[in-house]
Amino acid sequence: MGCSEVDAETAAHSLIAADLSGVDSHGVARLSGYVRLWEAGRINVKPNIRCVHETPCTGVVDGDGGLGLVVAHYAMNLAIEKARNVGTGWISVQNSNHFGIAGQYAMLAAEQDMIGIAMTNASALVAPTFSKERMLGTNPISVAIPAGTEPTFLADFATTTAANGKLEVLQRAGKDIPGKWLQDEHGEISFDAEGLKKGGAMLPLGSDSLHGSHKGYMLGSIVDIFSGVLSGANFGPWVPPFPAYVPMPENQPGRGIGHFFGAMRIDAFRPASDFKKDMDLWISRFRVAEPIQKERPVVIPGDPEREARSQRLKEGIPLNAAVCQDLNSLAEKMGILPLF
Repeated sequence: MGCSEVDAETAAHSLIAADLSGVDSHGVARLSGYVRLWEAGRINVKPNIRCVHETPCTGVVDGDGGLGLVVAHYAMNLAIEKARNVGTGWISVQNSNHFGIAGQYAMLAAEQDMIGIAMTNASALVAPTFSKERMLGTNPISVAIPAGTEPTFLADFATTTAANGKLEVLQRAGKDIPGKWLQDEHGEISFDAEGLKKGGAMLPLGSDSLHGSHKGYMLGSIVDIFSGVLSGANFGPWVPPFPAYVPMPENQPGRGIGHFFGAMRIDAFRPASDFKKDMDLWISRFRVAEPIQKERPVVIPGDPEREARSQRLKEGIPLNAAVCQDLNSLAEKMGILPLF
């Protein structure tokens, strides 16, 4: 595409990190989507990523339309630098693109004995509670908290009942939705994995008002405001869509997609060794919480991704046949030898 070697490597590592963690929806399966955005003129492969407003502990980064996978690394590293200097760092980002999995950025801070926070808004696919209009994205939140001998606590979740990537996985497999993830164009529950293409909308975390969808709606709104309104990026129904073939929203109030990152140095609150010792205790105690069924023990946030990474580093990353075909088509288009 014309990215610098450093940016291309950063982006590639981000996609592989998703696949290694078992988040197949955000790994190499997304590669052709980024290429299509570039072909549509919506990705700048030579961006001038810079901080356009800052204080000792805050800043706004302009991604200059670059790959979100690259812009987000720049912004999170700036948050970490500010936290290293003054205890905490908070960076809001405008004029960016889809940034992959949020957890990889939160983990950058955890590796520095900091608590890391990452979130992003996304194209409007989600209807607020009691609405049938798409107003919010899946708007993920990730928080990484380091421990001592125990592995890092890593929460990484969409604020919808299911991430859009899971829908795409089911679409490629030709399967129906197993739960209340979608509503159709009339606001009725749909189990059709192709429902979004037929005018439906994704549901906030909780699925419906009786099961707390208003809470998922609030979480998604917070992410949208922190990522878009605070930074000067687009927000709500004006966020640029990931599929390049979907028309851009009219009368956009901001610039590109928005992200928000935070880094908090643990020793700005208490000695890091004491905190991590208590985190070990927290994690180990929750691990032995009495399960409902013995064969299903309590899971600590981050365990599934860590276990998938360990297994896939040994056995390799399985790829869906449709993804392999997509990558081969992409290789042919770009003049690269087929991969499979």
